[in-house]
Amino acid sequence: MTEKQFTDFTISEPILKALDGLGYKKPTEVQEKVIPVALAKTDLTVKSQTGSGKTASFGIPICELLDWEENKPQALILTPTRELADQVKEDITNIGRFKRIKAAAVYGKQPFAYQQAELKQKCHVVVGTPGRVLDHIERGTIDLSKVAYLVLDEADEMLNMGFIEQVETIITKLPEQRTTMLFSATLPENVEKLQRKYMTDPEHIEIESTDTITDRIAHSLIRVEEKRKFAVLRDLTIVENPDSCIIFCRTKDNVDFVMEQLEKHHYTCEKLHGGMLQEDRFAVMSEFKRGEFRYLVATDVAARGIDIDSITHVINYDIPLEKESYVHRAGRTGRAGKTGKAITFVTPHEGKFLAEIEAYIGFEIEERMAPSAREVHAAEPAFTEKLETQPKLKKNKNEQVNKDIMKLYFNGGKKKKLRAFDFVGTLTSIPGVTAEDIGIIKIQDTVTYIDILNGKGPMVLKAMKDKTIKGKTLKVHKANK
Repeated sequence: MTEKQFTDFTISEPILKALDGLGYKKPTEVQEKVIPVALAKTDLTVKSQTGSGKTASFGIPICELLDWEENKPQALILTPTRELADQVKEDITNIGRFKRIKAAAVYGKQPFAYQQAELKQKCHVVVGTPGRVLDHIERGTIDLSKVAYLVLDEADEMLNMGFIEQVETIITKLPEQRTTMLFSATLPENVEKLQRKYMTDPEHIEIESTDTITDRIAHSLIRVEEKRKFAVLRDLTIVENPDSCIIFCRTKDNVDFVMEQLEKHHYTCEKLHGGMLQEDRFAVMSEFKRGEFRYLVATDVAARGIDIDSITHVINYDIPLEKESYVHRAGRTGRAGKTGKAITFVTPHEGKFLAEIEAYIGFEIEERMAPSAREVHAAEPAFTEKLETQPKLKKNKNEQVNKDIMKLYFNGGKKKKLRAFDFVGTLTSIPGVTAEDIGIIKIQDTVTYIDILNGKGPMVLKAMKDKTIKGKTLKVHKANK
């Protein structure tokens, strides 16, 4: 049997070009099963572990099916966390780059007016958390009349976090004629109920989770007194000497404490929890993805939707109180065909939580001893050497797809009554430039940003110095952002 390729699906050249640039070689199992069903506009429920490539499984068909000419949103994707919303938006933008797909992310802790202005412009896909999406609906700042595709991403977590009523309210505001796709790592009763109520004969796709939870991840636990936890963590990191590690805590106070102690021992580390400003959270995630530091101390806010394929270790400094959280935390490692380790600290009073987790995952987690003084002493030289070595920074996966793109800045926008076709008309009058060379156009009140594709940015920049747009002379230069 020959392996499927992306070219085997009915996917257009601009999408295939973007996938190639992003390094997508061949479809994962979830992509192979979901893409043809989604392209056929059939409702579907997908049970698939995190790290299986599911964002592209709905992102590819959505980008393929969207009508670029339509200015109103045609797809709505709901996610449980801001981090995931931002990441899905980035993935959709990259997949739809050469089709000029415009995606917007809306979530709390970000200025409402900024999002409102973005939604007023041409926008094909809206990705957001239920609370902020509902806020936009109630204030009349989002038009859902053309939404043909609804995706509930990480549905179990969304409902787990108490978003059920908001999700249902949003669904009732959408056109009845639509394709609905539900993705979930688990299918508890409330998710099944949602599916029965709002979906039409959905096709069920289940991706076996054994590969991600056991085949590629070595699970172990260490029994430890609460007051000894940090000392054991320190010894464990010396002996394990991870390249990239997430240390999970239950509370932000514990995150702060562990981070503070690690810094005293000169670890390259950062923290992530819900009490931080959103831009700080994004900055930390971006730096961690690039490999600028090796240890991330986080609450469960980081357990969802962090798509980093090289995390070698997950350490549960605090055992999760919800059994599902164990799977999501462990799923941060062992991604993209690599192996990883999930190590959990269990205090004498936490046996009940351990038993629930083991019953849920279907196997007993192997117990190991805390590292001995001899093991720590023997491992210290290699640990110190790595600690003092500058990590090798990783390339962002979208660098390749964006390498031939230049973003241009023009100092004119809506207030000068400029519209997209005014810019397109002028740009295509430049010899050698066609509509296919013009990417996403973002017109704001006083400025406009335009992506110039196919390496033609420098040529366009030079030519525009002597051209007017709708009779107006505008300053133009390479955009900083």
